[in-house]
Amino acid sequence: MLARLAANRLLEIRQIFRQPTRSFSTALNYHIDSPDNKPDLPWEFSAANKEKVKEILSHYPSNYKQSAVIPLLDLAQQQHGGWLPVSAMNAVAKVIEVAPIRVYEVATFYSMFNRAKVGKYHLLVCGTTPCMIRGSREIEDALLKHLGVKRNEVTKDGLFSVGEMECMGCCVNAPMITVADYSNGSEGYTYNYYEDVTPGRVVEIVEKLRKGEKPPHGTQNPGRIRSGPEGGNTTLLSEPKPPPCRDLDAC
Repeated sequence: MLARLAANRLLEIRQIFRQPTRSFSTALNYHIDSPDNKPDLPWEFSAANKEKVKEILSHYPSNYKQSAVIPLLDLAQQQHGGWLPVSAMNAVAKVIEVAPIRVYEVATFYSMFNRAKVGKYHLLVCGTTPCMIRGSREIEDALLKHLGVKRNEVTKDGLFSVGEMECMGCCVNAPMITVADYSNGSEGYTYNYYEDVTPGRVVEIVEKLRKGEKPPHGTQNPGRIRSGPEGGNTTLLSEPKPPPCRDLDAC
């Protein structure tokens, strides 16, 4: 009896580890050298970005350079086409004068740092509960099917990749996606949210990006203004009267 229970439990554990990994930065918490991602490859900030590095460091006391690790990693990622090779992390470590492991700890913790190649347009689908209830899984399926890739794979033309992000902070406009645009490097980098999307609408957004167009971001629901209710307000239709206690003459 105990042997059977132990065998069943072992089978359950094996099945768990066979499931696809999630798309967070922590999904790969170790580094494996590859031809385009190894410590001995030279990497440095461009001349223009070196000036940005100085500007970023100026926001912090000289003895707290390490506080600039996140904005510097973000700048490095923009320069490198949307992902961070280990040599870029080492370059950041030198700038802020810390051991490289201190930079690795940050890069592996935050999901916005990509440690593998992504497309020039990195599409992130919100996977938190409100978006899931409103159809985020169907949104992701539509993107993957249309692009012919799996999650975290890059299309053959290098233009697109699809990942997941937890909570983009606009649950009232669920479901939503983010498009990180690395097509022009750090000079033209944008990070835009598309809300109230449908499976058909995200495919339209992809095709507009493929043509070099910039689809309008924000809500994709023509009946909504920003985060207001669809169809317009039904309450607070006029200027509210101030409470009497605010009117000193009336007190």
